[in-house]
Amino acid sequence: MSEPVRVLRRDDFQHLLNALAGRGYRVVGPTVRDGAIVYDDIHDASDLPEGWTDRQDGGTYRLERRTDAALFGYTVGPHSWKKFLFPPRTRLWHADRQPQGFTLRSEPTDAASYAFLGVRSCELHAIAIQDKVFMDTDPLYRAHRERALLIAVNCGQAGGTCFCVSMKTGPRAESGFDLALTEILEDGRHAFTVEAGSDRGKDVLQMLPTEEAGTVELDASARCTERAVRQMGRSMDIAGVPELLARNPEHPRWDDVASRCLACANCTMACPTCFCNTVEDTTDLTGDHAERWRSWDSCFTMEFSHVHGGSVRTSTKGRYRQWLTHKLSTWHDQFGSSGCVGCGRCITWCPVAIDLTQEVAAIRNSEGAHGHDR
Repeated sequence: MSEPVRVLRRDDFQHLLNALAGRGYRVVGPTVRDGAIVYDDIHDASDLPEGWTDRQDGGTYRLERRTDAALFGYTVGPHSWKKFLFPPRTRLWHADRQPQGFTLRSEPTDAASYAFLGVRSCELHAIAIQDKVFMDTDPLYRAHRERALLIAVNCGQAGGTCFCVSMKTGPRAESGFDLALTEILEDGRHAFTVEAGSDRGKDVLQMLPTEEAGTVELDASARCTERAVRQMGRSMDIAGVPELLARNPEHPRWDDVASRCLACANCTMACPTCFCNTVEDTTDLTGDHAERWRSWDSCFTMEFSHVHGGSVRTSTKGRYRQWLTHKLSTWHDQFGSSGCVGCGRCITWCPVAIDLTQEVAAIRNSEGAHGHDR
């Protein structure tokens, strides 16, 4: 039998942060910086983006003031949680020359235990996707992930580029969290319903001054995410998409999108599931000290597909096609799911507003006309 839903008043929200800090967690959550809502260390409830929201469309992002004091009244910003679990740049080992040769020293595991505060449902799905990629192959990722406490926040609004409903990844978190909050601002009341999804979540919840949720709070919580469903800014028909893209490698739409794409890699940097990386070895001028570093990379860069003799994908057309077909088609073959969670970041942060939902629709709608429906 599931645990009853609890209610935490806004005035008591600091107790949650205190409980997490008291258990040794490094609390990371949303805050306003440089004109955007980004993820960073949170020590006090005042660090959260109280009263702020974001407006997003293709190639467009801006912050605006809300008419209320919501702590989580935004959708998603440019950051994703992968920057903490799979950092943009990591030293893997270093070595120093000794009389008998080089002594190699692996990097110590970061001891930080993260508490991620404000994880959206689409982001929970993104973390689950990266788990499939890294948990059995990357001990650094595994060490961070196993200690991380995930505190979801159900969406009360959708952004102009959101399409999580199409991808069946939101807006309400159904699993994969330790705690799940829903922010309620109705009839002059500001509170959160709180659900525990794990034993660790239950332990934290027991430390908070809560009361059992009644029908009023449960109905308000349901209305919150129902509102987000109605506000979806984008949609995508995902039926048969893997097969659609697999049978259309030479569709004219690839040339069309390539004429607009800058191959800047913004979409892959902002994406919460992209995991391409590269490894670089460096030495100092004396040759006595060497290091190996891993950094994020992108299938949009020329060097990423470089093999003996040159790059496999020399054109922007080839690189965009590789990204989209991997994300929506061959990802299923590798990991058993789509690589897209419908967060819309790739649309918002594309400087020329390329929209993958439109690209898929264009290929689907014109497939027969171009003789590619075999």
